[in-house]
Amino acid sequence: MMIDTISGARASAVLYSLVETARANKLNIYHYTEYLLTELMKLLEVLTADEEAEAMERLLPWSEALPENCRKWGR
Repeated sequence: MMIDTISGARASAVLYSLVETARANKLNIYHYTEYLLTELMKLLEVLTADEEAEAMERLLPWSEALPENCRKWGR
């Protein structure tokens, strides 16, 4: 796959970093990514800027608040 713009390269780097960080935290990559994208859309619609930072903390790969299906490595 070719990345032909700086924006595309940045987006790819963010995605790769996210996936590898989730893998390092022994998360199920598919379920974590699905959960993350779903929750981000909900959060950005209803939260103020001050509330966003706290809410984002709950979505990080090492958060204890993640649902159990995200924690099942390899399934």
